[in-house]
Amino acid sequence: MSEGARETAWREYRRGWRDVEGEVIEEGLVTLYVNGVEWATIMCTPREQDWLALGFLANEGFLETMDEVEILHVSGPGCCVDLWLNHPASKPEREIITSGCGGGLTFDDPESGITPLEFELRLEPERLYGLFNQLHLPGSLHGRARGVHAAGLSDGERLLLVVEDVGRHNTIDKLRGGCLAQGLDTRGKLLLATGRVSSEMLRKGARMGCPIIASRNSPTSMSVAMAEAFNITLAGYVRQGSMRVYTHPERLGLADAADWSLAQGRGLAAESPQEASGDHGAGL
Repeated sequence: MSEGARETAWREYRRGWRDVEGEVIEEGLVTLYVNGVEWATIMCTPREQDWLALGFLANEGFLETMDEVEILHVSGPGCCVDLWLNHPASKPEREIITSGCGGGLTFDDPESGITPLEFELRLEPERLYGLFNQLHLPGSLHGRARGVHAAGLSDGERLLLVVEDVGRHNTIDKLRGGCLAQGLDTRGKLLLATGRVSSEMLRKGARMGCPIIASRNSPTSMSVAMAEAFNITLAGYVRQGSMRVYTHPERLGLADAADWSLAQGRGLAAESPQEASGDHGAGL
């Protein structure tokens, strides 16, 4: 089974040339079969494929608990996942190619089917910075090979589970699947991500019941609108000492949220105007 990174070599120029041996992140195809029918082929980091399959179905609304799973089998080479449920599950005809890395897939309108979240999770911004620092530890894939996204679930005090994948949308599915497999309830928890938060990622987080979604990178216009409608606190560009909070900032300690409607459209940016006009990178 894949370890998520492969050994390779390159020539590096730093005031002169040198030979270097190291690792690059692994990318491969994994095909998901549900009740014997091929549903999707996903570009991903080929490890934790069982979590990816579970989370994909859960975030698409076809699976809620492990009690529904009769068989979950990952093929020897790791390129196929067979998942058999104890109830029928027909593959929807409508497929939406999303803005995820390599083109993600959903069967549902990202803006539909979500009830506004009423969870009261709250924490101070400084706590959020500390949690982000724990996403990429030295032994992680990022520490070994770079080029990988991470997602984590937290209760506001500690990280409960962390996953990594070459696709930012895959990390949310793997996280949901890992929580299902380990019996972790995602509702009312904090979702941390490292990539751009697009509409499909926001919807996955909303289906998980996460009232705070925070990323090191930027949201899209649709994800901001969805977060506002779903009563989700959406934070972006979370760096040490600064962040931008786009919706429902009261969960992150803004004492006077009464005038938030006046700030809508401008956003809340902790950085200076010079920083705000700079290129922070689009994220993938």
